[in-house]
Amino acid sequence: MTRCEIIANQSVQDEIVSLMEEHIPGVLYTIIPTVVGRGKNSYKMGNGTWPETNFILVSYIEDEHVAMMKAIIKAVKERFTGEGIKLFLVKAEESDGE
Repeated sequence: MTRCEIIANQSVQDEIVSLMEEHIPGVLYTIIPTVVGRGKNSYKMGNGTWPETNFILVSYIEDEHVAMMKAIIKAVKERFTGEGIKLFLVKAEESDGE
């Protein structure tokens, strides 16, 4: 299992979610809808000076779907070249609490 964390401009959220739902069967995810901070190239603070904001999407997927997730993010980056879109992948293990 792999934890996928996507941090991106809100303008691409619908595109990413649509592609995930289309290409990764039964995908489950959580979205933190409004995130502010500083990225490599700009600030996203949701204010008058830096009005844009980001979102974070977290999903735990089976390892067999990791290549598809990478392909989805690559396609979105190619379509929206001016937007900051980052995908972080971490191996994960589900715990039963013991």
